[in-house]
Amino acid sequence: MSIYSKILVVADINHDEQPALARAIQLAQQSTSSSHITFFLSIYDFSYDMTSMLSVDERDAMRRGVIHQREQWMRKVAEPYIDSSIEFEVKVVWHNRPYEAIIAEIFYGEHDILIKGTRKHDVLESVIFTPTDWHLLRKCPTPVLLVKNSDWPQNANIIASVHVGSENPAHIDLNDCMVEQLISLTTRLDATPYLVNSYPITPANITIELPEFDPMTYTDAVRGHHLMAMKALRQKHGIDESQTLVEQGLPEDVIPQAAEKLNAAMVILGTTGRTGLSAVFIGNTAEQVIDKINCDVLALKPHGYVSPLDPRTSI
Repeated sequence: MSIYSKILVVADINHDEQPALARAIQLAQQSTSSSHITFFLSIYDFSYDMTSMLSVDERDAMRRGVIHQREQWMRKVAEPYIDSSIEFEVKVVWHNRPYEAIIAEIFYGEHDILIKGTRKHDVLESVIFTPTDWHLLRKCPTPVLLVKNSDWPQNANIIASVHVGSENPAHIDLNDCMVEQLISLTTRLDATPYLVNSYPITPANITIELPEFDPMTYTDAVRGHHLMAMKALRQKHGIDESQTLVEQGLPEDVIPQAAEKLNAAMVILGTTGRTGLSAVFIGNTAEQVIDKINCDVLALKPHGYVSPLDPRTSI
């Protein structure tokens, strides 16, 4: 079971409301061990480094002043969320690439999970992922939880988007990882777990190339294979059959539809880590899936994933 005893939360500099911090506190309060939350911000102002009229010491002093102001603001906006039973610290760094600063802190602080708020478009009712979000999803070695709202709904549902049709050991391992995280989170957040899997549509041109091919028989065989694989996975982890969905279609269609149907508060996705998010599912990109999901997203890497920003690889 995931412990999440060391949580890194990225502050939203544009708002006093901090949904990511609210979710972190919520997870920490349900932890079976002591938790430590680091409330983190990376800031940078090009003008402070280019002011030739100031000496190096004067520029350093100005940067320290800006950092101190941000630290004071962060402590103020964090007050409504803080729980005295949880260790809490504020950390502000001066860095021109926020995602690099965040991932460096992940390694430095040995954090278990990264939690960051996302922007919600009020008109389109969709979540907007920033360039920093995508860099973190691709390169952060720990689970990345992108939070939409600070309020967690009652009787919430959480979906794990598993890929049970594959015999690839990496996919099998990642499925187990996702389900373990799913069970941990639903226990902590008083939610109901669901497993969702998609299987491919029979190619239309195959019946032209192979006249003797029976598409119905093929589709039934593929569905049967996925149903049996899903049964094995759910039984392995003690999840009821009523909490599983196996649907025909592309993941970028099936997963958002399932999330809407179940009114999911969170969707858990696995990434291969090979080329960032370019192959969460065979033949599909995570970007296509995530952009259609209007809820929290938890992205997981497989065991053995090495971040391109891991400082240990450059030694």
